[in-house]
Amino acid sequence: MSHDHDHSHDPDHSHDHDHSHSQDQSQDQSHDHSHEMPLEEKLGVLLSHWVDHNDSHKDNFHSWGQKAGQAGFDKIAVHLKQAGDLSEKVTEQLKLARKNLHG
Repeated sequence: MSHDHDHSHDPDHSHDHDHSHSQDQSQDQSHDHSHEMPLEEKLGVLLSHWVDHNDSHKDNFHSWGQKAGQAGFDKIAVHLKQAGDLSEKVTEQLKLARKNLHG
């Protein structure tokens, strides 16, 4: 699975969440399943990707929350910190799912 965007911590952090979903859909609808990745393996790849991806967002939320707070945007800083904290909880759940996948 390719990952087409970087996770730099610059103010222009934006990316396309397309991640070739149309390709995945066409493969799922195909009648020839001989080249598909086994579900367990695909879940492992996806879970690892989602952990990394979500951690990047968490770090960005916390970083920008600190910057907002230092600039006097206290209410925004609180919301960004909360978003980062929630992202951390999401990451924990993804890690537990990955752990359960591997026994």
